[in-house]
Amino acid sequence: MKSRRVLRTTAWGVVLGFAAAGLTAVPAPAAVPRQVTVQWSDCKPEGNDDPQEAKGSQCATLQVPVDWHDPDGPTFGLAIARRTAKSPADRVGVLMWGPGGPGDSGVDRVKTGMSRFSQNLQDRFDIVSFDPRGVARSNPVKCTAALLVKQPSPIIKSAAEFRATIRYNQQLATDCRDHTGPVYDHLDTWQTVHDVDAIRRAIGESTISFHGSSYGTVLGGQYAETYPGRVRAMVLESVSDHSAAPTEEFLDAQATAAQDSFSEFVKWCDAATTCALHGRDIHTLWADLLARADRGEVPDPQHPTVAITPFNLSFFVFRKLYDPEWVALADTLKQLDASTPPTGQAPVPPGLASYPLAVFCQDWNLGVRDYREYAGHLDRLAGNNPDMRYPGQLMAVSICLGQPPAANPQHRLKVHGLRTPVLLANAIHDPATGYDWARSVERQLGRYGVLLTYEGWGHGSYNSSPCMQTTIDAYLISRQVPERGTSCAAVPPVG
Repeated sequence: MKSRRVLRTTAWGVVLGFAAAGLTAVPAPAAVPRQVTVQWSDCKPEGNDDPQEAKGSQCATLQVPVDWHDPDGPTFGLAIARRTAKSPADRVGVLMWGPGGPGDSGVDRVKTGMSRFSQNLQDRFDIVSFDPRGVARSNPVKCTAALLVKQPSPIIKSAAEFRATIRYNQQLATDCRDHTGPVYDHLDTWQTVHDVDAIRRAIGESTISFHGSSYGTVLGGQYAETYPGRVRAMVLESVSDHSAAPTEEFLDAQATAAQDSFSEFVKWCDAATTCALHGRDIHTLWADLLARADRGEVPDPQHPTVAITPFNLSFFVFRKLYDPEWVALADTLKQLDASTPPTGQAPVPPGLASYPLAVFCQDWNLGVRDYREYAGHLDRLAGNNPDMRYPGQLMAVSICLGQPPAANPQHRLKVHGLRTPVLLANAIHDPATGYDWARSVERQLGRYGVLLTYEGWGHGSYNSSPCMQTTIDAYLISRQVPERGTSCAAVPPVG
């Protein structure tokens, strides 16, 4: 581990402030309902759960308001889970895990994903998490599956397609609302902040430690803003900057991060003889694959009889950059380059399907006035990011076209009164939450934020190197805050 002076951010990579029309300050905290408690019982294995892996986890359901603006109104069941500290005599308290995604299940994390946490954390903390409202067991958002598979591509090519996307989004929202119930209109992170504090009260803790990753960092930052006196310690890993606005700067930051990670993959492949594409011009190969996908000639790597769209192909590559899985990515691109056009058709699924992305439209105002403006975004992204011109978060813009203004729109964090600074952790080469976003949030937090830098690759850094893990553990257990500018050396990916 070493300390270094953080480089100056590029002027266009992040939002240094905002004054965008339609953005409002975070609403005032909701009124506190009467005290409730939870009844824990052993979690039951579900689906493909390994019973031995799930052993020791406890589950419960907490009734919380559908709308925290009306705390005495209708309620629904929020699924929660915990594992108690393995060394009770050394117990520090509760560590709340903030699920990412959006759409990740915190209950699954506790039941079968405890390898995410070091043995030190498992020994010293009760580890608690939950399925966020609208996800998995917590009144999940459900929509007609046959309608969901017709979702338009975010690569909109005409004014007619732009208008059709708006009509589709409105139809889908009505369908999802009908099949989900009132929770559908109250999915935003402001509501989830109060769900987290309801869990804290129900388990009888005066304060909690919090570790959120990716989309869970929006939750963590807003919890610290709303309930600073309830935070013992907080880690925000792979930091999402919820001040990012307007739409142009949001998209530019996302595409820049993805392009940087793709370029790192190419750099590795050029140097590594173990890369299946070593010696090939990957940029040209990739451009050809995108063009072929646009003609319906590239098979979906996960469903080889069905053609994949250019956006979904880009998204597949984007996700391979998360760990990163460079060896597997090179192997797959080589196979796709040699593939023949698929001849099958995607089946039309019956019944209902989960749709966790609806929360984006309630947390972000990413407005686009018309097709001309949308086309301008696509042209600019392609000019600046020749490989990753279609960042995964482009869908966060397209799926919200024609939707009402966000209930919990972007705003700069205003955190005061914390007991210890928030520890931010981010890789320099993070494809989804770029390093500039982490630096922006550190600036917003001021003296209440310290950034720990991982000088390597991937979305998530806690398990990327022993240095990152031990530094974060020392902070969570003993509140040892690293010096500003502290970094951990990169560990080369193994696959």
